[in-house]
Formats: sequence, structure tokens, C-alpha cells
Amino acid sequence: MNRELIVNVNPTEISIALCEDKVLVELNKEQSQTGFAVGDIYLGKVRKIMPGLNAAFVNIGHEKDAFIHYLDLGTQFPSLQKLVDSQQPGKRGMRVEGMKLEPPVEKSGKIASYLQVGQSIMVQVAKEAISTKGPRLTADISLAGRNVVLVPFSSKVFLSQKIRSTDEKKRLRRIAAAVLPKNFGVIIRTAAMEARDEDIEHDIQTQIDRWRKTCAAIKKSTAPAQLMSEMNRANTIIRDSLNGSFSQIAVDDEAMYKEIRNYIREIDPEKEKIVKLYRGNVPIFDNFDISKQIKSLFAKYVSLRRGAYLIIERTEAMNVIDVNSGNRTKAEDNQEQTAMDVNLAAAKEIARQLRLRDLGGIVIIDFIDLHKAQNKQALFDEMVRLMATDKAKHTVLPLTKFGLMQITRQRVRPVAVENVSDVCPTCNGSGKIEPTVLLDKKIENQISFLTEDRGQKFIKLVVSPYVAAYLKKGLWSLRRRWEWKYKVRLEIAEDQSVGIVEVHYHDKKDTDLINK
Repeated sequence: MNRELIVNVNPTEISIALCEDKVLVELNKEQSQTGFAVGDIYLGKVRKIMPGLNAAFVNIGHEKDAFIHYLDLGTQFPSLQKLVDSQQPGKRGMRVEGMKLEPPVEKSGKIASYLQVGQSIMVQVAKEAISTKGPRLTADISLAGRNVVLVPFSSKVFLSQKIRSTDEKKRLRRIAAAVLPKNFGVIIRTAAMEARDEDIEHDIQTQIDRWRKTCAAIKKSTAPAQLMSEMNRANTIIRDSLNGSFSQIAVDDEAMYKEIRNYIREIDPEKEKIVKLYRGNVPIFDNFDISKQIKSLFAKYVSLRRGAYLIIERTEAMNVIDVNSGNRTKAEDNQEQTAMDVNLAAAKEIARQLRLRDLGGIVIIDFIDLHKAQNKQALFDEMVRLMATDKAKHTVLPLTKFGLMQITRQRVRPVAVENVSDVCPTCNGSGKIEPTVLLDKKIENQISFLTEDRGQKFIKLVVSPYVAAYLKKGLWSLRRRWEWKYKVRLEIAEDQSVGIVEVHYHDKKDTDLINK
């Protein structure tokens, strides 16, 4: 598979597009100077304890208080808190490798036993603020590198489940054991299978150095304060995705180009040459045909081959996808095979759309009905295979007897296009407007109210050109009939920006008569 990373930098945000075989599969937007990215570590202050939720709200400097549940404290929270307390002004700081670890947190305990209002705690952002919710926190701190994830207050070496070779497992465990200080554990990632011994050792040592700098920052900080910032989003994607199939990384900003190139030089010097600075006159997203694909993110309908299409409906917690065969069934006799072909094509596009739109929560897919059990199983197996490349935590369930497939998918960042769409002022997001056949009656009722109850002798109706033409049509038009009936002078003003069923009522000074 040919992978490309296209990075567009402008003063307010950085847009990162990940393409596979020229097809856009992920779009990430990082706002400049906003902070609060997943992986950032903060010294927070407990604002409120919620016994009913067994959770607490913590101030980390965000406009909304962050949320931490009891189960997110981690088993070694008492040891972490002991370290944080030792770094306070006037105290002699402790180091993890020299500590005697405290008894672990019980699974069925109460958060009030460990947190009090006003307490300073070290926390890590596990989920960015999304919609109306503040950031989600964890006190189970970990630091991610390319090959390993460092876990303080642990002494275990965990291996990725994708590492199957017994010899490779022994090699990786041996490397970790030789480098790790006391009270430090590590999770060895899949990328370590292709890494040299010295690269893994360097990665572990780099994360230990980052941890020590984070602890040292506590002495100089007063809660709420940021102790350690995760690398920018572009480098995070490179860290997690860089492999032999990456053909190029194109960047249109020289400073970002140098930053990415320097990072790749550290982790994989042989791939430094794939980073390229784009200097074209055409915007970088237009040059790589990405802008056109981004526009499809706003579409409710997604076209498939030969007339089939998807309908995607989004809500806060659930997403519903309907698969339609379009006009294919009219031309083919074998309905079961046709349904299977459409469903397989839809599954491929749905897997891409879930990543591209970063849909989270529960996803319900209404596939075209299949009657054969082997076809249902084949569709399920194909969906599991297609979703395997999605790095977000997810679960795919088999088709129900109603032909529905359920997918749960975790979302840790806001949707890339969520902040650039507004609710339609005409339908208020319902997708439906008032019936046009009743519009004239509605206007007449308002005219009656303004003339008979408020004594208006002049009313200016600001309407769309279509409605204006309707009101002025004919010799004995509606406007003339209303003028005669209500003894009022009516002026019709056309406005292209006014909705089809929208009407504004003004006086001679252009003051709104309804909302004044």
C-alpha cells in the first residue's frame, strides 16, 4: 500500500491528510496555540468531587473542567501522589527508581479516599474536549515513543499481541530488562519488531529522560500548569504510522518541514529523504486532489459503484448508515449476489468513512438483506479485516437477524469538520421546513395582527424572490387583496439571502416589527 502524508500549515491551524493509494483515509486538524492534546501531562487542581459518579472534576487550565473517573486513577496512584507531594517547594524531591511503592488502588474503592478538593495531582489527557464535554483525564501516566511506551511505577514488560515470534519476544524482553531502571515498566509496540537493539534502547532512554524532565517541572509549577507537551499531531502520526509503505511526506511550510525532517532523522535516518518541501503555486491540498475529497465529509449521501450509495446520519452518541443498491436490482436477476456485491463495496467505503469522519460511539449499519448464512459470515469477516487498519479502539459485531451490524468505536479527538458546520437557520437542523402551502395564511395572520392590534398603516415584507413573485402575481394579487382587506399599504422587498419560508415584517424606517 502506498501511503502519503500531506501537511498544510496556515496561521490558525495545521491540517494533516493521510492518503492510501491516493485516497484520503484520515484528516486531522490541529488548532494553533490551543493545547490540551491527547498525551499531554498536567499538574491539575481538584475542583469538585462527585461521589455519585465516583469521579472528580479537575482544573487543568481548560475553559471546561476536565473529568477523571476512579478507575482512571490507575493502580499506582498513591505512589504517583507521593512523588508529586515530594516535589512541592521546600521538600526534597524523590525519584521513581528510589521509591518504595505504595499499596495499589482497589478496584471497588471510592474516589473520595484518594482525592480532596484543592489537591494538586499529576494527570494526562486521555481524550480531548469534544462538543460540550471537557477533556477526559487519567492518572495512569505513560509516555509513548516509536518502539515502546514507558510506564512508570511498574516493573512489567508487556509485548504487542501482534508480535508472535518466540525468539523476537525473548530479544525484546532482554533489551528492555537491560535498560529499564527499577520501578519502570514498558509496553513494546509492534514497530519494535523491525527495530535494531540500539534503537529500542535509545527509545526507552529517551522516554525516561522525558519523564525526569516532567517530574522536575513540578517544582517550578503551580496548578493548573502543563508539565509535558506531546509532540505536534504531524509527528505523532509519523511516529505511529511510519513504515516501508510511506512514499512521501509533503509539507508546504519550511519551519514544519525542518521539524518533521529532524524528527525522522532521529527515529529512522534512512527515510529522511521522503520528506519534501512543497513550493507549488497551487494550494497543496488542491495539488494532491485532497480538497475535493474533503468536501465529501459534509455529504449525507456517499456514492458507490454502479448506482449504489450510503446514507450517513450522525448524532452525539450514535451514527446510522443505510446501504442502498440504487438502480442495480433492476438490471440483475440474482438478488442475493447483487446484495452481496453491494454490501462488500459498502463495507470498504464504510471502513474508510469511519476513519475519515472519525465517527465515534455506536455505529449501526443497515446492510441489504442477505439470506445465506455463509454470505452473512463472509460480510462480517470482511468488515473485521477492513477495520483492522483503524488505530482507534473498536469492536465489530456480527449481523443480527434484522440484517444490522453494530460497531463501537472510540473517539479521542474532535471530528475534523465538526467546527466548520452550522445549524441551518431555516429548518433549525431538523431537515424539514414549514409547509409552503400554508405560507400565505401565515403572512396574512401576521398582517392582521400588525394592523388590527398594533395599528400599522405600512408594512414592508422582506421575502425570497420566489415568494415575492407569488405575492405579486396577477392583476388582483394577494398583496392587493390584503391591502384592500386590512386598509394597509404593503411593500414587497426581495432578498436572495432570505429562506423560502422566511418572512420579515418592517416599517418605513426598516425596523423589524415582530422582534423590536
